[in-house]
Parts: sequence; C-alpha cells; structure tokens
Amino acid sequence: MSGRSGGAGSALTWSALRDVKCAELEEAADGWGRVSNRADAARDRIEGRMLPGLRDTQKGEAVGAAEGRLRRLGMNFQYIYTECGLLRTALNSLAHEIKAQQRVLQGALDDAEALKFTVHADGSVTYPAAGEGLVDGKPLAGGTASGVPNPGMVTPSGLVAPNPNAGKAQDIADRVARAVRTAADADWRYARILRSLKAHEGLAVPAATWTDAAADAAAVRQAAHTYLKEAIPHDASPAERKEWWVGLTDEQREEYLAVYPDQIGNLDGIPALVRDAANRDNLQLLMGKLEGRDDDESATKLAALREIDRQLRAVPKPGEPPMYLLGIGDQGNGRAIVSYGNPDASRNVAAYVPGLNTSLDEEFAQGDLKRARDLSIAANQYGEPSAVITWLGYDAPQSPDGLGTLAVALGGRAEEGGRAFGEFMSGIEASNDHEDPHLTAIGHSYGSRTVGSATQQPGGIPGVDEIVFVGSPGVGVDSADDMGVGREHVFVGAAANDVVTKVPSKKETAVGAVEMLYGGPAAAYVFGDLADRGDDDVWFGSDPASEAFGARRFEVGDGPPLIGTGKLTIDAHSEYFDPEIDRTSVENMALITAGRAERIKREEPR
Repeated sequence: MSGRSGGAGSALTWSALRDVKCAELEEAADGWGRVSNRADAARDRIEGRMLPGLRDTQKGEAVGAAEGRLRRLGMNFQYIYTECGLLRTALNSLAHEIKAQQRVLQGALDDAEALKFTVHADGSVTYPAAGEGLVDGKPLAGGTASGVPNPGMVTPSGLVAPNPNAGKAQDIADRVARAVRTAADADWRYARILRSLKAHEGLAVPAATWTDAAADAAAVRQAAHTYLKEAIPHDASPAERKEWWVGLTDEQREEYLAVYPDQIGNLDGIPALVRDAANRDNLQLLMGKLEGRDDDESATKLAALREIDRQLRAVPKPGEPPMYLLGIGDQGNGRAIVSYGNPDASRNVAAYVPGLNTSLDEEFAQGDLKRARDLSIAANQYGEPSAVITWLGYDAPQSPDGLGTLAVALGGRAEEGGRAFGEFMSGIEASNDHEDPHLTAIGHSYGSRTVGSATQQPGGIPGVDEIVFVGSPGVGVDSADDMGVGREHVFVGAAANDVVTKVPSKKETAVGAVEMLYGGPAAAYVFGDLADRGDDDVWFGSDPASEAFGARRFEVGDGPPLIGTGKLTIDAHSEYFDPEIDRTSVENMALITAGRAERIKREEPR
C-alpha cells in the first residue's frame, strides 16, 4: 500500500487491498511494542537503580554532571518508549481498519463468484443475461456496473435496468468501491502519521515534552524549519489557500500536517479530507493539553472533546454519513466544525449555525452534532449526495440564566460570527469538487442573527443559494429581499409555541429591556404581547415569519405550549431538528438542502 496526499485519488486497487498482509503489520506493531517496553525497562534501571546508587556511593563535582547526563538519558529512553508506543498503536489501528475493509471486499467477491459475475481490475462488475424480454421472451442482455465514489450516499434514479442481475452487480461494485476508498483513506492517513513519528538527528527531549501530549507537538514544531509557519497563507482568500496547498509537494504537505495540524486543519479553503486528518491529530493534542489543567472551563471543554473523539472513532451505522472534523480549537468558548458527509464531494452542502449559549461542551457535542447528522440522513434521501455541517466558529453569546439576557440584545457577536461564517462558506465553495455546488445556510435562534449578519457582508455569503431560519428572534434585516439570494430562496420555520420567535422589539414596550434582563424571552413575550398584540417586529427587527418580511414560511410542529405541564417551558424552541418530535420540520429543511425546495410543505406567514 502507498500513502497519498491532498485527499485526491488513490493508486490502491481491490486486488492490492485483498493481498495486504495485515499479520505483517501486526508483527511490526509487536516489534515496536517490544522496543517500547525495553526502553521503559532501561528508564526504570536508570531512575530506579543507577541514579540512587550514584548518589549513595559517589561524591564530588563529577557526580552532578554524571547525574545530569543520566537524567537526560532516562528522558530519551522515555521518549523512545512513548514514540514507539504510538507507532505500535498506529500500526495495530491500521491493521484493524484494513482487515475490516478486507472483510467487506471479500464478501463482495464471494457474492460475485456465487452469481458467476466477473469483477474486473478497476472494480467494475460484469453480469450475464437474465430475465425475459417483454416482446420475444428472450433473456435480457448482460452488462457492466461500476462503483460510485460514495456508495450508499446516492439514491437510485428510478431508471432500473430490467435485467435482474443489474441491481446485484451494482451492489457488489459499490461494496468493492466502498472498501477500496475507505482503505485508501486509512492508508493515506496512517502513512502520514507513521512518517511523522520519527526522531530528528541530534535528538533532544526538553522537559516540556512530558507535561502533556501538546508539548510533544511543540517539540516537533521546534525542530521544523521556520519557513513552514511563515509560508502558511493566513491572509489569503480561501481559493488562494487551496491553490497554495495544491502547489506543495507531498513531502511539504506531510511536514505541514505533522508540525502544524492546528493551523492546516482550521484553514478555510484546504480540502476537507486534509482538514479532517489534521484536526483528528490536533484533537488528541488538545485533549492532552486540557488534561493537564484542573479548572472548570478546561474540564467542560475536555468532556466535549472526548465525546467528539468517541464519535469519530465509532463505526457509522448503516445509512449514516461519515463524519469529518473540519475545525477544532479551545480558544474562547471553544471551536468545533463537524460535517456529516464529505463537503468537497457532495453536490449539496448545508451549514447550520446554532444559537444562544452554544459552546464547546457535552451538550453541543451530543445535541448540536446530532442535529446535523439527522438532517444529513434526511437530505440524502433526495437526489445527489448531501453533507450537513454544524458550525461553531465563533463565540456565541452566553447567558447565565440559560434563556436570554441583554447580552443577546447586542449584535456585536453576530457581526463577528457573520464575518467568520462568510469566510468558512467561501472555503466550502472553493474546495468543493463540483463546478456549482448547491449551498445552504441555516441559522437557529441567535444563529439566525449571525447568518443574517453574514448576508450583509460585502458580496453576501459566498456561494450560498438558500437561507433557512428556524426559531428566529430576528435576523437584523427587515426584508428577505435584502439577503442577496432573492426572497424566493429565503425560508423560515417558526413553531406556534416558540416564544423566542415572538420576543417583542425593544420599542414595543418601555420595560422590554428589563423583561429580557430579568425574565428571559418567556417573560418578555408575555408582557410584550400584552402591550402590543399587533406589532410584527421581534427583538432583532422584522419577524422573519411575517408576511411583510417576504420569506417562504414552511410548516413545522407547534411544539409544547409555554405553560402546558404545570411549569414554564420553551421546549418548542429546540425541536426543529429532531426527526422523532418534528419530522415535518426536518423533512422540509432536508428538501431545501437537497435542492428540492419546491416540494416543501408551506405555511401561511403571520
């Protein structure tokens, strides 16, 4: 097997995959494990016997120098132990992934043999004549099926060949393609990792290396050439960054990925497969960095990172799209950008911006990521493959009461987030393999205000064709005509019992600000509605669900009432993405994402 860079193409064939001797990889892993254990034993001898013996039996100035050298030797052995342990784990993990794909491949080959189909070197499958013609009753001609790039993510067109063998051959070809593609991705990913796990000449292990895993990455960066960091085009456009990456040699890419995974992984315009690989490495470094801290904020972020890591390592269930980590960081309230489906290979890509109180915590890692996964699954029922992204690329406003305070009334965070979101979408457009990808921006709650702000940047949101708002307290724009895509491409869902979509404007009542500060949106809604029932303005401007705004309102569930179970609840605000609770809402957003907006269920504006 051979590594590859840039995520483009693969020299791996199904026959090469079939013939990979995973036992040899595991034997190599065992060998690195033995070296690791011997280094650990050597360190134990130095620290447990030689150093104590030296201090007990020797005196003088030379003892201090000898002790220093022994300690350095012990640290070097510890470094060998750690690095060889990583090699062992990487090789075993590679063998595990390759064996899994070999099983998929062998199952497909066995089925082909049983059916007397021919699997060619390129993975295509030839099937014989079968069935009966409607006119002459003779067997229908055979043919050849080729595997699709993302098998399992393409819905049949309905033009099914009448030969009953055609569908069986297509299934076999898709399984072969899936196994080869997945194995090739693993090959490239692990080849890069293995190449990075090597010591430079004149090995030195600074003490900081052992504080945590992040310090080890810092040591590698220290040894790298300074031009690497300086050459990363941070100030360039996403399209220019993509061009820069494509122009690098394979060796240069590997060096950048080994030394600066955090910067390459979070650089808009870099291919998704590359960002994913870099961020998976950076995720490990971040977890190691936060594990060495004992403050509440670090513990909260660490819990989220561990949950994301768990999900990345899990095998997707049938029908679930693969998971790509497009961004990760611990700055501010935390950063995480996760795509379900490859946003470069998918014709349809939607990016969802969550709302108030979103931060890098377990609730985000479980709930907000699930929203994108569920929407991706729903969107992939229609037409071409679709990817859906959860985007936490800025510090969303936080409120201590969990409902909303005057912090939300200010639009500064939305302006900052809008700029960052616009650049991210520009990167999605630049790295997508399709000439004209269909892009959708989705804003929920305060996220709709952020998306609204992005539309007001020069040129609007790059590449975006559709804009969707759900649970919106206003988007900072008074008309769908002002969003840069045409009012027929702006959509809004507002549940009847979602009080956040009815929070009154600041001018509606003299005490509106006080209500938002002390009672949250529920109190502001109750008192504001009593003050002026006819006003169609909400907190951030015109109500997007109103007739005056001009968006296309789609049907969603009503959600539970504000007071329906003997207590105050705003659960109606958080159910738009849940297919078990509000299937209609999810299906409508899926149709928009998939470019089938003409099929949505409409609802009259307010």
